[in-house]
Amino acid sequence: MKINKTKKRDIEGSRIILVRKKAELDGFITDPAEKSYISKRMAGEKNVAILNRLDHVVLFRSLENEDAPKTTRLENARKAGFEIHSILIDHELTSVTVINGGVEQEECIAFAEGVALTNYQFLKYLSADHTKKHPLNELYFQDEGLSEDHVKNLENLVNAVYLTRDLVNEPLSYLTAVQLSKEIEKMGNASGYTVEVFNKKKIESLKMGGLLAVNKGSVDPPTFSILTWKPENAVNERPIVLVGKGVVFDTGGLSLKPTLDSMDYMKCDMGGAAAVAGAFYAVAKNRLPVWVVGLVPATDNRPDGNAYVPGDVITMYDGTTVEVLNTDAEGRMLLADALSYAKQYDPELVIELSTLTGSAHMAIDKYGIVGMGNATREVMENLKASGEQCSERVAEFPFWDEYKEQLESDIADLKNIGGKYAGAITAGKFLEHFTDYPYIHLDIAGPSYNKVPFNYRGKGGSGVGVRILFHFFLNRSH
Repeated sequence: MKINKTKKRDIEGSRIILVRKKAELDGFITDPAEKSYISKRMAGEKNVAILNRLDHVVLFRSLENEDAPKTTRLENARKAGFEIHSILIDHELTSVTVINGGVEQEECIAFAEGVALTNYQFLKYLSADHTKKHPLNELYFQDEGLSEDHVKNLENLVNAVYLTRDLVNEPLSYLTAVQLSKEIEKMGNASGYTVEVFNKKKIESLKMGGLLAVNKGSVDPPTFSILTWKPENAVNERPIVLVGKGVVFDTGGLSLKPTLDSMDYMKCDMGGAAAVAGAFYAVAKNRLPVWVVGLVPATDNRPDGNAYVPGDVITMYDGTTVEVLNTDAEGRMLLADALSYAKQYDPELVIELSTLTGSAHMAIDKYGIVGMGNATREVMENLKASGEQCSERVAEFPFWDEYKEQLESDIADLKNIGGKYAGAITAGKFLEHFTDYPYIHLDIAGPSYNKVPFNYRGKGGSGVGVRILFHFFLNRSH
C-alpha cells in the first residue's frame, strides 16, 4: 500500500477527520446543517459520522479515552482504523486522506496503520475474481507536524507486514525451504539487506545434525539463510542476531499430528522465519543504523520412510547429543543448530522467534507472545515496551534453571522434550543450552495465524513479530 503526506491546500477527494468527541468543527465544515448532524452524532454513543458528497465522502471519527495509557490509546486508534475500513470498501474508495483534527500525532499514525493492515488480502490463488479485491490502495496524511520520515517508516513497516503475511499464507506446494530462501533473497534485493544461502551439501559439511535430522523425511532439501544489514553508521559494535524457525510445513513427522485443528494449518510453522525476513525488510528499507544478522534454518517435517524416529540420538552442530522422544518437537532441533552457529558473531543479543509450542498457545491464546530468556532486565523490558508500543505484547514466563531437569536423558546429553507441564518453558530451556550470549526466546505460536478474522490482524498469517522487532530496533537506533 502507498502511504504519503499531503499539504492542506492539496486535499481533494475522500477524507477521514480524526477528532475528539466535543471538538470544534468550524475548521472542517461550514454548512450549519452538516455541522449540526455531526455534532449530534458525536454527542451520543456514535463515534462515526459520514457525509456523502456523491463524488467523495467525508468521515468524522472520534478517538476517546484521553486519560488512558498511551499504549491503550494507540491500540484503540488501530482498532478504529479497522472498524472504518469496511465503510471505505463499501464506498469503493481507491484513496483516502487521514486528517488530524485535534488528536495526538501518534494516534493519527496508529489509526492509518490499522486501516492499512486491515486492507491486506491474499488473493494469489483465486481465479480472477476481481470483485473480492479491495480497491483501496493509497493513504494520505494531513498533519502539519508529521515528518516525511514518519510517513515512510509507516509505509515500509506496513509493506513488511504484508510480505510477511504472504510468506505465512503460502502453501507448501509453492513455499518449499528452497523457495523460502529465494523469497528472502527477493526481499533483500528490494530493501537492501544481503543474503547468503547454504544448500544441503554445505549444511552437511557443517554437520548441522538437528536441521538434517528433521529434513530426512522430506524429498526437498533444507536451506540455511544468513541475512545481514550492516550500515556504516550502526550504533552497535556487535551485532544483534535474529533467528527464525523455518519449518515450511509440519506434519509432526512420525509423531503425526491429527489433521483437524492441528496439521491443517501447519503451513504457518515458518512464521518465525517470515517475521525475521519482514523485520529485516522494514529495518533496511528505513535505513535504521543498527547492525543485524538473521539466521533462518528451513525444511519441512514429513513422515517418509527414512524419517528420523523417536528414540534416535542426534549429534547437533555444536556436538551436543540429543535423544529424540517426539519428532513433532522438531523446531527446537533446527533452531538449536542456528543458535550454536550464532556464537561466531559474538552477538550483543540474540532474539529467536518461533511457532514452537502448543503450550504457549494454550497459555495466553492469540493475544500476545510468550517470551523468556537470560538477557539483562533492561533489554527484556525494552523489548516488552516495544511490544506494548505496537500491541505485540510479550507475556514473560519464568526461566528458572530447575526446568532443565525435565530435559535430562539417560543416554544422551539432552532429550528434546520435557514432561507434561511447562512445555513452553522447557522448550526455551532446551534452546538456551545452545547459547553462550544474552538470549531471548519469543514463542509466537498463538498470534501467528488466525483461523477467523481478528481485527486489523486479519485472517490467516498475522505477520506478528515484525512490528515489535522494528520498534525495538528503532528505539535502539536513538
